[in-house]
Amino acid sequence: MAEVLSRQGLRGREIEIGRLDGLVEGVRQAGTSALGVLRGEPGIGKTALLDEAITRARAAGFSVGLGRADELDQIAPLASLVACLRHGERPLMSCDAFARLSHRHDQRIWLVEQLAGAIEARAVDEPVLIALDDVHWADPLSRFALGLLPVRLRTSPVLWLLTSRDDHGGAAEEIALAAARDLPARTVRLGPLSGTAMDQLARDALGEEADDRVKELLEGAGGNPFLAVEMLAGVASADPASRLVPGVRGRLGSLPTSTLRFLQTGAVLGRRFTLADAAALLGRPPVTLLADLESAVRGGLLEDDGDHLSFRHDLLRQAIYADVPPSARKALHREAAAHLVTTGRSPMDAAPHILIGAVPGDEQAIALLGRAAHDVLPIAPALAADLAIRALELAPVASPLRFEVGEQAIVHLTRAGRNRQAVRTGQELLALRPSLDVFGRLQAALGDPLWNLSLAQELRHRAESGLDAGGGGPHVQARLAALRALAMSRDPDLEPAREAGCAALAQTVETGDRQARVTSLLALGEIELNAGRGGAALSHFTALRLVDEAYTAEEVIAHQHLDDYAAAERLLAVLEAEQEAPRPGMLRWAQANHHLGLGRLDDAEAELLTMQHLERNVGESVHQVNAHVIRCWIACLRGEPDEAGVCLEAARQALADKPDRGNQAAVAFAEAIIGRTASRLRDVEGPFTRWRLLRTWIAPAVRLALRDGDQDLAGSLAAQADAHAALNPGVPTVHAIAAQVAGLVGDDLDLLAGAHELARSSPRPLVRADIAADLGLALMARGRGGEALSPLNEAHDTFTDLGAHGEAARVRAHLETGSTRTVRPVQGWQALTATEKKVARLIAAGHTNRSAAGRLVVSPHTINTHLTSVYRKLAVNSRVQLTHIAMSHPED
Repeated sequence: MAEVLSRQGLRGREIEIGRLDGLVEGVRQAGTSALGVLRGEPGIGKTALLDEAITRARAAGFSVGLGRADELDQIAPLASLVACLRHGERPLMSCDAFARLSHRHDQRIWLVEQLAGAIEARAVDEPVLIALDDVHWADPLSRFALGLLPVRLRTSPVLWLLTSRDDHGGAAEEIALAAARDLPARTVRLGPLSGTAMDQLARDALGEEADDRVKELLEGAGGNPFLAVEMLAGVASADPASRLVPGVRGRLGSLPTSTLRFLQTGAVLGRRFTLADAAALLGRPPVTLLADLESAVRGGLLEDDGDHLSFRHDLLRQAIYADVPPSARKALHREAAAHLVTTGRSPMDAAPHILIGAVPGDEQAIALLGRAAHDVLPIAPALAADLAIRALELAPVASPLRFEVGEQAIVHLTRAGRNRQAVRTGQELLALRPSLDVFGRLQAALGDPLWNLSLAQELRHRAESGLDAGGGGPHVQARLAALRALAMSRDPDLEPAREAGCAALAQTVETGDRQARVTSLLALGEIELNAGRGGAALSHFTALRLVDEAYTAEEVIAHQHLDDYAAAERLLAVLEAEQEAPRPGMLRWAQANHHLGLGRLDDAEAELLTMQHLERNVGESVHQVNAHVIRCWIACLRGEPDEAGVCLEAARQALADKPDRGNQAAVAFAEAIIGRTASRLRDVEGPFTRWRLLRTWIAPAVRLALRDGDQDLAGSLAAQADAHAALNPGVPTVHAIAAQVAGLVGDDLDLLAGAHELARSSPRPLVRADIAADLGLALMARGRGGEALSPLNEAHDTFTDLGAHGEAARVRAHLETGSTRTVRPVQGWQALTATEKKVARLIAAGHTNRSAAGRLVVSPHTINTHLTSVYRKLAVNSRVQLTHIAMSHPED
């Protein structure tokens, strides 16, 4: 029967097979990734076509990983993708590797990178096919990984094939959309079989030509091959789900009642289940079910692989399940959950049954959902949030249990990036007038989502409300005090904030509460950095890193503000070397700022793009606005006004999601620079130097104000720079910029010359070149052209070396050499940046993305960003082609 069905499933699918052959051959020849999605109604032949594609891929030399998602596995983290990677005699990942993952996968991005490394390592030697059937049932973590892996591995020969029902298209559409921008992604829709194909199918099944009665019967199948085969056994009705039920009923009618109950119990357990579990739910010894099992297998309803029983097709299971009365279904699911827990299974195994069978007030179900949410939180926060919300719905209103579960739900929603829902949940719980202790805990729980939403004033109000109420005990009070200080770090007057932060930190010493200590140190670091006191900020961020290494990036940024790039680089090297570096988006932000400060514009842009991608993947928007503004600034430096405009528009759109004052100031600056009008600078709220991003850009702002004749604005900016320098003794860049803008405002050549001398100690080449340019232009304005040549040439050469061709052109306009502008080509080997050439040569030498990342001390994500740019500039689509080009060009 199985061999016949295999042939039947391919009848009339020649065109679809040809399209899949094209994907297989394209990946094999090009050496790059592609994605295919097979879509259609249940029973239309997706699985048969997928199996045929696998057979053909194996014949073409592919290493294959095959998995099938199950409806009741939707909340088991990575269950669907694990099946793919553990498939066959040569699995893409060993049992030991998965065991290591299970103990260490405490963040999704890191876990995806481990999976990518395993697939990439195999793809170095042979093309790889990852096939997942019924992706619409895939668990959230598998869906998350599938949204990232095709793009992460786009430069490796990996073909991704997924099947999905038309009525459950969300997962497939999300995955295809995420991949479509970067690699070939094709959807193959399977429609009804033609009349000719249906006649052939009937001939295959019956061994002879179908008569008119059979053909009339088959018309009811609507071109669906699975339904046609079932109808040939006497099935007829209306649509794929409902018309199968009567047919199955007819086939079951001849079975003993005990076999029917056995099948219904199995249908509740899922498409795959064990004989032992079914026996336990039926209250019978397994040996007494042997006759029922044999009858079900003999009737073509179940298959037995020795370890598990499975329904021959999911439509069969659904039809049997639909025939179980709803009340009985819920009761069986509750019994299934209880049995799984009793036999030592994890809460995650029982959770699918709890979600279906639990009733309001079921404390055991609420507890199990809470445990399941806690277990999956590190790797599947969205799923954890859903489980916690379901537990909250089951908890009795205004009961102590509801508040306990609700507090957990707020935390999980926040981790999932659903901050607004977390705040709404907290508000609904507070409206129930909880006790003072609960009131304090809920206000503390709301701290993180409010901070993430940049709602500093509301955060302060809630923290102070909790402090005034006095509930929750010393630990909760310490957390509220720390949150209050954190909120005050955004106030215009930072002296009260500093006092609040010191008091909160002292309180954590008394209580020993780690969370409060982390928040209070973060608050003090933020307060001092916002106040422009780099040394004080560094001391707090260093202390914070010693308490929680997840905040190492904050210490890196503090070192950068102090011009200590050597210390920052040492910390970054440690973070890059860690396989499980926490907060990968924040790490990329720190690395991008490091490159920008050192004038590595191309590397900074690559890190920013990687950071933005990572943030979007985990539902965050922490640095999206500032990243767009920096990319806008980089485009201006390069002399690319169109690209600058694109980045500015993206920054404006991102500002709508996070309109805090710092983001508003950054966008106003970008608009002023691109529009070349100083009026937008006056819209920057508070001192210009209050905003960290703008501190090294104050000279362009002063020049713009002077050009527009706004002496007051220029003088105010210069005074702010001088005050900032006074707070940071021994920081060359800060003092050089202060002298530079004072010289511009006062038209003082001596101050500009002093700034030029101070800048020699600055590690920031863009700042050095900018000051040299201003000195040279001031000398030329005084008719001292001979003396101006040295600083102007210095500025021109530095800008040119850094790729800041727009700034180089500004300087060159005043040089007497009349040299033409050097423009890097957009295509070909010379279009590559220095880092892109290094990446190209490493890949050409046989390195994987991960090993190349190790050599360059960056992340594999950043290597992937560089490599994509290399492929685009060289117009290649495989590593083989890249190798040929790289080897034809000698080392620079």
